[in-house]
Amino acid sequence: MLAIAYFVLFLLCGSIIAFCLFPRKPVLVRGWLGICLGILLMMWLPALFAFIWNFSDVSHGAATVLLMLVTVAAYLTRDRAQWAAWSEHDAQLLKLLLFVALPLTLVGGWLQWTHTIRPMADGTLHVGQSTYGDLPLHLAITASLRNASFPPEYNILPGELLAYPFLADSLSSSFMLLGCSLRAAILIPGMIMTALVFTGYCILAERMADTRKGAVLAALFFFLNGGLGFFYLIDMQGTVLGSYGSNELQSVKGLWERIQLVLNGWYQTPANHAEFGTYNLRWSNVIVDMMVPQRTTLAGWCEVIPCIYLLYDSLRPETPWGMELKDTANGPTAVWHKRETDWRRGAALGLWAGMLPMVNTHCFLAFGLLSAGWMLCDLLTTRHQLKNALLFWAAYGLIAIAVAAPQLFTWTFNQAIGNTRFLQIRFNWVNNTGNGLRDGYLWFYIKNIGLPFILIILALVEKNEKRRFIACGAFVIFLVAEFVQIQPNEYDNNKLFYIWYMLCAVIAADYGLELLGRLKGLRARPVIAALGVIVCFSTGVLAVAREWKSDYEMFSKETVEAAAFVEENTEQHAMFLTDYSWHINFVSSLTGRNIVCGPDTWLYYHGYNTDERKNDIWQFYADPENNQAVLEKYGVDYILVSSNERSRYQIDQNALDRLFTRFYQSESGGIVIYSVRSM
Repeated sequence: MLAIAYFVLFLLCGSIIAFCLFPRKPVLVRGWLGICLGILLMMWLPALFAFIWNFSDVSHGAATVLLMLVTVAAYLTRDRAQWAAWSEHDAQLLKLLLFVALPLTLVGGWLQWTHTIRPMADGTLHVGQSTYGDLPLHLAITASLRNASFPPEYNILPGELLAYPFLADSLSSSFMLLGCSLRAAILIPGMIMTALVFTGYCILAERMADTRKGAVLAALFFFLNGGLGFFYLIDMQGTVLGSYGSNELQSVKGLWERIQLVLNGWYQTPANHAEFGTYNLRWSNVIVDMMVPQRTTLAGWCEVIPCIYLLYDSLRPETPWGMELKDTANGPTAVWHKRETDWRRGAALGLWAGMLPMVNTHCFLAFGLLSAGWMLCDLLTTRHQLKNALLFWAAYGLIAIAVAAPQLFTWTFNQAIGNTRFLQIRFNWVNNTGNGLRDGYLWFYIKNIGLPFILIILALVEKNEKRRFIACGAFVIFLVAEFVQIQPNEYDNNKLFYIWYMLCAVIAADYGLELLGRLKGLRARPVIAALGVIVCFSTGVLAVAREWKSDYEMFSKETVEAAAFVEENTEQHAMFLTDYSWHINFVSSLTGRNIVCGPDTWLYYHGYNTDERKNDIWQFYADPENNQAVLEKYGVDYILVSSNERSRYQIDQNALDRLFTRFYQSESGGIVIYSVRSM
């Protein structure tokens, strides 16, 4: 209850601040901005005080005091304009949210519920296909940050700075500190942020699109994305073309059999197929492969969409629906009325954007690139209002850089600079094998993104100032992601491309509806529209359907019971020696305790070399008596022997029994924990 009350307080204060800063915006927009801001403040304020008092109850109390001061300051410096009342625009926007955002939220919320260590009647904890890989890392960070000193270290690589953006997980740590279980601490903010992303994108699309129908279609293009991969289900149905693990999608005959394979197989969806070399399908569905499993992406989108909205809204003053856009001598940013510099909005946008790096670094980079493109376009077209434009960009940009710089130098640059696995030149992203392209350049994008990609390209051929303005920012992101591999994991460039697509989906939707409108009177028009729906959404719907029914055991009853014992009977930051290879580790993930070394599944892609630690672990398990220096080297308190350790190492358990005390043993004897220190 305390955790919920604390959370509601931040949401309430965030809403008050938003209403003070943006009184002219529609009621629903202000409410959405305020809730997003409240979550951002709850991520940041306790973390700031954690540098003084650790991530503790004291730092959370101090954060509450600062929150009150910030809220009062926002009220005292508020825009004195009268708050906009509920209007017809709000009513129409509410219909859009109920029609699009609410159903998507129900789908996303159910996936969060079923995919987040769901307790079963037999005592096991279950997840879904998409969370099987990433969730244990987020659980580990969340559980380990309780009372941790800042800047925090990895609990799966103690001694190394936690450079991975951790604020989405520290938000869940706050819930744990204030009384929530680990599952609830992950689930509650996850569900709220899911709703905010769906809501926020609909609001952004409604602000950018030519019509509300365009906003609906843009949201569907973005959230039900998937491309043309479903054609592999149709192709050559009468022939078996593959087998398990090799062209598996076509390893059975018939459309229904192949659909069953998609719905029941391990990553057999035609959106993000496990066999990258076979099909080259890399355009993962954003709901099931980004928002549900990747908590930093979910939190990043929750916060970057308001930034995009505020920036676009500042550069393109709102006009009633249907008003014709015309160029004037003052440029397109002054079409409707003269440019005004809103210092509150510029400062708020700078602070908001500046806080993004440790929420999600990719979102910060994407928003910076988007801003650069829009700034260039704005300055080239503003002309007679150039001074006001420069003042806005200087205020926003300098504040954003000043706030972001300490984060970048403390964490991001510290991890990436000097590491050759970061920032590599690589044209055409994952389609480039190093020895040529897997697919033809344009075909790669058409196959993966589908009809919306064709609509985007064709729309930019037309002379439409608004669409070209959106593209000026979006394609700066595209160009960087297309030529630079940002991280060791090539997949992560997707996180930049999705921000590009977030914007360009509006272009595709507007142009698609425009083309459909030109076919008015054609008797085949409904058939063309139906075929368009099938082509655009079949792959994405299959991906969501597969995830809806996926169910996997992550933690057995035995490991859950062992974790509960560790949580109750060991120090919060005790050090365990465990297997390093398997990413599902109940010690690190369910209790947040430190382990000597975690899996390269994560650490390699975060830029770390773990060879020395892995070798030390091998040596100790094989010969404990002659390698006790390993325990001293890493400050080990407890040694774990479970099925993972037994299957990987030649363990001399007799030596362990002779040298150490059995601290815990499961009922079946499958899990044994030894205490290194005297009892």
